[in-house]
Order: sequence, then structure tokens, then C-alpha cells
Amino acid sequence: MLKRCFDVVFSLGMLLLLSPLFLLIMLLLLFASGWRIFFSQIRVGLDGKTFRLLKFRTMKEGSEAAGQLTVGGRDPRITLAGSLLRKYKLDELPQLVNVLKGEMSLVGPRPEVPKYVALYTDEQRNVLQIRPGITDFASLEYIDESEILGRAGDPETLYCREIMPAKLAMNLKYLENQCFLLDLRIIMLTLWRVFFRR
Repeated sequence: MLKRCFDVVFSLGMLLLLSPLFLLIMLLLLFASGWRIFFSQIRVGLDGKTFRLLKFRTMKEGSEAAGQLTVGGRDPRITLAGSLLRKYKLDELPQLVNVLKGEMSLVGPRPEVPKYVALYTDEQRNVLQIRPGITDFASLEYIDESEILGRAGDPETLYCREIMPAKLAMNLKYLENQCFLLDLRIIMLTLWRVFFRR
């Protein structure tokens, strides 16, 4: 109950506080890529139910048809404005709306697309017992995931065989130890890593 109350108050407060930044980003994307400012994608959430995850659009129209993994700086689908937003994770800000709607939490396992959830083992599916989050320990560990995939000869195989299982192992550990203080720690670490990791 405390977690959900914090999610609502924090996400609502941040949406109000960051509304000028939202407007600035929307204007930037409007001039750079046209009217399709937002991007939504089907993800798997609590109890295996699907929802539409929101992001600011950072890729050209129709990019998802070429694959659902982003492969670093060499990915030609990413727009110039999109690369700037991705650098500081600003493209993720619209997910505060997902949090407010109850589809996500601030902290929790990152929601995956159905294609990859279908590969989960029975044990790994336990991560679906809680709301997915905007950030978690796995997101911090793999904050440069797209760059790692960009250096791989076969990004899909690397993701499915190494990165995804490693992230799910961290998520299962979080599931065993989750508490409000741990969530606060993850939020603070996320802010630090996003703005000072370089």
C-alpha cells in the first residue's frame, strides 16, 4: 500500500514539476520528426497482463518492424533528437503516466515485450508477480545495454542467452528483498547513474 501511494504521489508530482521539460521535448520532436511524438509498445506487466508502455519517440517511423532490440550508436533507426533523449533516459519520462495509471511502479522489473516473455522459464515468470518498474538494479547494471548489443555480432542471441537471464536473476533477487527503503535507494542510484555515469 505504501509503495502504491508513493508511486501515485511521486509520479503526479514529477509530471507537474517536469511539465515545462515535457513541453520542450515535445516541441523538439515535433520539429525534428513530425506529429508522432509518442511511441507506445505492448509490454507484459503484473500477472502477465499486457499494457501499452509509453515513451517519447526516438526512432524513425516503422522501426520496430526491423527488430525490437536497439543496437547502440550504429543503429540507423535512431533520430538525432532521439539519441539526445536516450543519452539521459529522457525518452522514458512518459512512463510516469503508466505509473499513475497503475500499470507500472517507479521501481520493479523492467517490463518485457511478449516475444521475450515467451522464453521465460517457470522460475523467471515469478517476476510477473509484481508491477513492472521504470527502474531496477538490472537497469543500472545494464545502463549501456544498447552499446553492448551494438558491439555484438549477433545481438539477438547475446540478449536472449546472456543479458536477459542475468537481468531476470537480479529481478528475482529484488523480489525476495523488496522494501520501501530499497526502492528509494534504487531511485537515488538511478538518478546518479543517469546524470553522472559519464
